[in-house]
Amino acid sequence: MKLKTRKPRTLSPAELKGLDTLARHRSPSFHLAEHALASKPLFQQVKDHIVGQIESGKWPPDTRIPSENELIDKLSISRMTIHRALRELTSEGYLTRAQGLGTFVAAPKAQSALLTIRPISDEISKRGGIHTAEVYLLAEEKADLEIAEALGLEPGALVYRSVIVHHADGLPVQLADRYVNPLVAPDFIKQDFSKITPSHYLFQVGPLTRAEHIFEAIIPDLRTRTLLKIGASEPCLLLTRRTWIHEKVASRARLIHPGSRFKIGGIFTPPSSLSPVVG
Repeated sequence: MKLKTRKPRTLSPAELKGLDTLARHRSPSFHLAEHALASKPLFQQVKDHIVGQIESGKWPPDTRIPSENELIDKLSISRMTIHRALRELTSEGYLTRAQGLGTFVAAPKAQSALLTIRPISDEISKRGGIHTAEVYLLAEEKADLEIAEALGLEPGALVYRSVIVHHADGLPVQLADRYVNPLVAPDFIKQDFSKITPSHYLFQVGPLTRAEHIFEAIIPDLRTRTLLKIGASEPCLLLTRRTWIHEKVASRARLIHPGSRFKIGGIFTPPSSLSPVVG
């Protein structure tokens, strides 16, 4: 469903009363509530309130929630605090944000099959090939707006980036451009990714509890064609993936495969519960 064509559901006056409750909790007349909430920072109080509205069903999927300005006026909380709460809830999958349209309650994720992707080295070995990797970039960078939102960080925050070309029997089969959250994987920058893949390292950091995958067919640009050593007419499969470790966004990767050299597939069985994902 495209956000630009959705028919947003806005909050009714009755539903907006829930915001009054949080606002009153911050007033001197609500001493007990204020004492109970005092141990939590304000942004977490805002997050808890919004999650409570969603989980109770008061704010169903596709509901357009109040804007940042409306929340600032209603709760008398700083813009920075409101922005952080909404940004983190978007990163955690509770909300979706559409430029020019607003912020919406996210549709629930399907609970059927969860796509599991093995490290590229395992895929190559499984096919009887020999995996090698060439590291073109491993560095610290400042996150732009797109990467900051993907990783649940502030724009300008420090992130790690790797650009690696993976080979099967000497032939390039994947260009991996990955950003990693240093708060989740602080030693990422110290690894030798010619000997271990980023996926293997992240799996060692902690159990990968969630993954988001977007597949696209693309015509690669000149840089991609050069690194993958393919012609101008070669189509590619782009997999954009985010992974979570302990409910924090760990990485966002763009994995590009030449269409003639690599296949991605699997057999899926609906799980009884969410299983860890090898990312």
